[in-house]
Amino acid sequence: MANDAVAGKSLRVAPAQPEASDAPLRDVLAAFTADLIKSVDDTLAGFLAAEVDALARIDAAMGAFAATARDSVLAGGKRVRPTFAYWGWRGAVGGAEPLSSVLPAFAALELLHTFALVHDDVMDASDTRRGRPTVHRAVAARHVAAGHTGDPDRFGEAVAVLIGDLCMVWADRLLSHATVAPARLFDVRRCYDQMRVETIAGQYLDMLGENDAAHWSLDRALRVARYKTASYTVQRPLLFGACLAGFAADTSLIAAYTRYGWAVGEAFQLCDDLLGVYGDPAATGKPAGDDLRTGKPTALLLLARQLATPSQRQALERAGTVTEPHEVARLAELVVATGAVARIERMISDRVAEALDALDSASVDPTARTALTGLATAATTRRA
Repeated sequence: MANDAVAGKSLRVAPAQPEASDAPLRDVLAAFTADLIKSVDDTLAGFLAAEVDALARIDAAMGAFAATARDSVLAGGKRVRPTFAYWGWRGAVGGAEPLSSVLPAFAALELLHTFALVHDDVMDASDTRRGRPTVHRAVAARHVAAGHTGDPDRFGEAVAVLIGDLCMVWADRLLSHATVAPARLFDVRRCYDQMRVETIAGQYLDMLGENDAAHWSLDRALRVARYKTASYTVQRPLLFGACLAGFAADTSLIAAYTRYGWAVGEAFQLCDDLLGVYGDPAATGKPAGDDLRTGKPTALLLLARQLATPSQRQALERAGTVTEPHEVARLAELVVATGAVARIERMISDRVAEALDALDSASVDPTARTALTGLATAATTRRA
């Protein structure tokens, strides 16, 4: 399903623009890699069309099920993980290698991401994702509209679990479409599997924190950021790209990608913590203040409690019990007053600086270095 740009020796790469960090992240990603996002989307669309048709032949009811899974994958998204994987690969091989052989592997990361999102929405009982009903809510609504018996919410959650599972299987299947030298396959698969294990570990810690918030710590919140977000968003995709390029044994490059990935990935999650309280729902696709409504022990909220005066700390204990918009807004203002927002912003800046220093410690293709420098800023100053 590769387009003409992919079939050639390399993708067309646009120069970085100084104002890139002010644009929506998807636009910035497209600016640094003019053709990659479209190529990933085209690869996914072609692959999923065949998969949906195959499932529909099993039973007519499977067509709607498979289409829901397909639509979850193709419903927007910034394609952050394929982009970082691409630059991990490009940073190792330079601009002369054709992309067509490894493009399915990059696209597979988006299927893995959908698996994580669909399951995460069930675990968080989320109503919206990217401005649309989450999978389990949409399926429950169709259950009611069809007049089916049984609990529609329970049915929606069960189907969403299956859709997430299907996306993980699809990710494996699409990964197998990549043409990789047999000598590299072990390293590629080992990196991919470790990414999946760390994603699940981070998700478990995230759930545990929500159910043990009184005993949670800033250190553990940052550990969640590292394993739930940094690992499978930035660090492992970069290493995945390096493995696809045959550079798994390049200790200098692997160390640089690891440092960069941890730093940018953690900053990415800290940015998410801010967006979870102060983000514009029109941009984020989720209600503002959700983390305060639930009392989720994010680094932001834990820092606010650490920095708060006794009276502020007492007021912050209401996080997780407020429901009215004005109450949420008042708590959000209080978090700012403690100095926690400013501290989180410094932590983000420090991690971006750490990431850029890491890039200077290894031999990385100059174009990839430019892109990764810009992406470090764009991924951590975004509005969604």
